[in-house]
Amino acid sequence: APALAQSDAERAEITAAISGQLDAFLADDATRAYGFAAPVIRRMFPDEARFMAMVRQGYPPVYRSRSHSFGAIREEGGGFAQEVFIRDAAGEEWVAVYTLERQADGRWLIAGCRLFRRPGVSA
Repeated sequence: APALAQSDAERAEITAAISGQLDAFLADDATRAYGFAAPVIRRMFPDEARFMAMVRQGYPPVYRSRSHSFGAIREEGGGFAQEVFIRDAAGEEWVAVYTLERQADGRWLIAGCRLFRRPGVSA
């Protein structure tokens, strides 16, 4: 197996993909946001409108983040899990664990996101 994202360059690509998608959601730029979605997500949500509706309904803190910062990264499956601390529009704190997979063209795309309320932190 190739050496996984312990390189600074790979970590930078992974955080840029997540930040890019969060920024695209804030701008309601469906094309850009969907562009960061890995094929597994595109199969489940075969068009931008369905993808955006899923995020809006299921992941409001991700859809409208006030701010975000990056926590730990770890190998998971054939890719990485990146922890992201998100403050939502109401000021509540969340932890989003993003799963990213490297594509044949070398890009890192988002294959999943698990969202948890951040314990012991209040606005």
